[in-house]
Amino acid sequence: MDISGNSAVPPTSSARCWFRKSLITRRAIFLCFIWVLFMIFLSVFKLPEASENGDPLSLGILNLHKRFQDYHFGVIGEIMLSMLNEDLPFTLFLPSEAAFERLLKINVNGTSVYNKENNTDVILSRVLGFSVIPIKLRSEDVPLTREISFDSLAGFELNIMRLPEKVLSVDNVRSERVDMRRGEIIVHVMDGVIMDAEFAQSMKDDYEV
Repeated sequence: MDISGNSAVPPTSSARCWFRKSLITRRAIFLCFIWVLFMIFLSVFKLPEASENGDPLSLGILNLHKRFQDYHFGVIGEIMLSMLNEDLPFTLFLPSEAAFERLLKINVNGTSVYNKENNTDVILSRVLGFSVIPIKLRSEDVPLTREISFDSLAGFELNIMRLPEKVLSVDNVRSERVDMRRGEIIVHVMDGVIMDAEFAQSMKDDYEV
């Protein structure tokens, strides 16, 4: 009974039918909208065709994921990365170009400014030994404000800590960018060069000659 005292009139079958049709129509519009968005996604990112090794959607999402995580690291960075197997799990704490020039006097073209023999590849391979650990280590894997230690490829112990705002500190060298990728390699760009005291001194002596 309604507030006027009259008995409530039950909805007619035509009203119920109209409500069901309206609900179906809204669902259909929503599904069409999702399908249009999906087709735009396919056209923009050009997901691959089906292959024998996997279904096209999963392969496309994987390629899209890699596309956003692969970066160009400059001449020096690319030289160092070329020394590693991209199919193996490594983490590289890559000095920035500014850090290379500031601390090792190697310019953005990969040329040593003061080293008389200009053996840049030898220097970079030494730096690589100090700067790479043989595991994949993302910033989120590092505890906040608590140090963890790993041995580098050269057997040099690295003390790693995560600071607020997703910044890593490796032997007191802070990161500029984190969690970039090249194949299976995780790359963190550092505002400094990770090296032991002996190598640092040898480089300093070379500059002063």
